[in-house]
Amino acid sequence: MVAVVASFFGLIVLGAPIAYVLGISSVVYIISSNIGLFESAPMRIFQGVQNFGLMAIPLFVFVGELMNSGGISKRLVGFTNVILGHFRGGLSYVNVATNMFLASILGSANAQTAMMSRVMVPEMEKQGYSREFSSALTVSSSLLGPIIPPSLVFIIYGVISETSITSMFLAGIIPGLLLTISFMVLIYFIAIRENFPKSERAPMKEVFKAFLEVLPALLIPLIILVGILSGVFTATESAAVASFVAFIVGLFFYRELKLKDLPKIFIDTAMNSAIVMFIVAMASLLSWILAFERVPNAIGDLLISISESPIVFLLVLNILLLIVGMFMDGIAAMIILVPILLPVSLNFGIDPIHLGIIICINLTIGLITPPVGTALFIASSIGKVRIEALSKSLLPFIVVAYVVLLIITYIPSITLSIPKLFS
Repeated sequence: MVAVVASFFGLIVLGAPIAYVLGISSVVYIISSNIGLFESAPMRIFQGVQNFGLMAIPLFVFVGELMNSGGISKRLVGFTNVILGHFRGGLSYVNVATNMFLASILGSANAQTAMMSRVMVPEMEKQGYSREFSSALTVSSSLLGPIIPPSLVFIIYGVISETSITSMFLAGIIPGLLLTISFMVLIYFIAIRENFPKSERAPMKEVFKAFLEVLPALLIPLIILVGILSGVFTATESAAVASFVAFIVGLFFYRELKLKDLPKIFIDTAMNSAIVMFIVAMASLLSWILAFERVPNAIGDLLISISESPIVFLLVLNILLLIVGMFMDGIAAMIILVPILLPVSLNFGIDPIHLGIIICINLTIGLITPPVGTALFIASSIGKVRIEALSKSLLPFIVVAYVVLLIITYIPSITLSIPKLFS
């Protein structure tokens, strides 16, 4: 196992893609410790991705690609600007609100950071906001992507823990709204301190026109949530329906999606989905090896020995997950850690759905936490902002996210009330 740990951290330091880190570390273990596992490894890799729930991933990625090409994102920004633009720092609220809407469709922090950095950062800079603040706000708001349903990490957690994906989606609604409101409260105080600009209030005629324009786009998250809440279709089926609606809206309502665009959209969807599934496959292999070495049992015993108090355990869990999230892709971390943490959490009486929300939020915050959060580098690259300057502007948002995380951690009803209501 020493060789595995050395190769794992060595490759991470060298900046190797996480899928290669997981795969190479697994091969190093097999060669150095148990060559007989080579026969079973391919089957384990295949089993790691052979799950019906994972079918939702390419479908939701497809929805995102259709949105990009169909003019849906642009109209969401326009609508929220008409509603919120007249407040001081109005574009800041627009940024958060648009990310909230996109989160109900895309479900990925990195995808939202990339999309919104291209749209919002230049526009905010044009209206007098600093590039550092604009990029920091955009990457912070992207946290909503994996928390507000649908969410790729919720799907992965549901598959690994054998928890209802629909219940995970429902559990993410209140935490997502709580984080949205918290960011908006923070923006209110920053806007007063920095004397951010505000625009004229839009006349009702313009508001109504913007609403009619965005209405077809709003059908996508509405269909997903209503369909899941009513039990008409599962999370995977909702992704298929959302894909169809996004296609119809982009092609016939907004007429910005062209049939000639479809081959590129299919290719981009396949490539982005393949990246996720490759990570899932390699993480499944390493997770299997760790289980073979009884590492989960050893870590579980260690966590239980630290304290018998659920309060202390949850605090240690949060610290562990935040550190892991800074250095490791959330999906890979989840596949490796959930089999370890779930039995221990059940021993402390923690609900699997509540645990799933805690894990997902922690790993998502890790994406934007300096020095190596992946979403941080995406925002830095697209916004052309130095990591140091971006990190400084990001600090208040990270503090707020941590506070919200602690509230969610120690008040389980925030996550469990809606799933229980619709169970």
